[in-house]
Parts: sequence; C-alpha cells; structure tokens
Amino acid sequence: MAFVQVQCPDCHRAEVVQYGKQANGTQRYRCDNPDCPRVIFLLQYHDKGRLPAVKQQIIDMTLNGSGVRDIVRVLRVSSATVIDVLKKKEPAIKQVNERLLKSCDPAQVDIIIRQVEDAEMDEMWSFVGSKSQQRWLWHAIEHHTGQLLAYVFGTREDETFLQLQELLAPFGITHFYTDGWGAYRRHLDLGRLNWRPIFDRILDLVAHHRCLGG
Repeated sequence: MAFVQVQCPDCHRAEVVQYGKQANGTQRYRCDNPDCPRVIFLLQYHDKGRLPAVKQQIIDMTLNGSGVRDIVRVLRVSSATVIDVLKKKEPAIKQVNERLLKSCDPAQVDIIIRQVEDAEMDEMWSFVGSKSQQRWLWHAIEHHTGQLLAYVFGTREDETFLQLQELLAPFGITHFYTDGWGAYRRHLDLGRLNWRPIFDRILDLVAHHRCLGG
C-alpha cells in the first residue's frame, strides 16, 4: 500500500491530521502548526476559486493594479469570489509590492513623484448567497494612468462613499469623473465634477481592442 504524506499548502509542514469530510465525501485536513494561518484545507477543490494558489493570484493581480473585471476574466472565477478574497485578505495586503522592491537595485530605480489632479470614481456590486445581500466596491483611479488610488467595501450609501473620500483627501485631487450617483453630488464640489460615465472609458477601450482584431 502506497503512503502519501500530506503537507499544508500554506506552511508546507507535515503536521497535518484528518479532520472529517465535506458533505460530498471529500476528506478535510487540519494543520496543527501553531504558526500557520491556515487551519482547515482540502487536497482537491471542486471550486477553482477556493484553491490557495488562485487566491494568491487574486492578491498578486490586485497589487499589480488589475481590477475586479480583469481578474474575473483572466482567472475565470466569479466577481463574488474576488471580492470575498480581498475582503478576507485586506488586513494582510500591503500597498507596496515588497517582493518586487527587494529584487530591485536601488541605483537602478527611478522614483517619479507627481501630483494627482484628476480621478475617476465608480462603484460596482456583487452578492453573496442572494442578490438581496449586495456587496459594493467603491474605488478611485487616476484619470490619465488608470492607477488605483483607493477603494472601500460596503453598501451603496453615503457612509461608504465618505470612507473613500477620506482615503483620497491626502491626494489633493482637484477634479473628479463620476457616473453622477447621488452620493457624489451631495458630498463633492459640483464645480469639480465631470458627469461623463466611467463606463464610457471602458467601452472606448473595448471598441479600440475590437478594431485591432483582439
């Protein structure tokens, strides 16, 4: 009889014991390493979005500036999965890609500091379990480069927008592009708003891609 040693997918230690089964009969395992953040895991996941490697890809793509739609399209997972992973990993996510930073030679790194003047703000939603449990992602990107500036999760109400506005305050942004949602009108200077929907920009990029035969 062959013996296969089970290792934890996070810490790669063999301090693993069987821990019951899923409803479909799949064996569960528990990592007993006290320093490991993972407790329960499976060897095979039917839902691709539950794979630790895929979750890490979601984090990596987010840190590299990919949006939710980009991640959904590339990894072929649902937007609900992406948002759920980001919500759970939020305390551990750092705004600097330290792995890349450590691999760079300081003498070869150019640092460019530029004032952010224009930002695009938008909100999108997904749901968990049922559409009545909506989860909204509010985000702001730099108008010219598309670089992510800040984001928050919550409801589609003024309270959530105010959290995003607080994160953007240090940037000193002078002009905003929005879809005209009421929260923007109530809390931003109307003289600094442009009502051209952000989706217009996305559609422009899609049309350009099609013209190139993409």
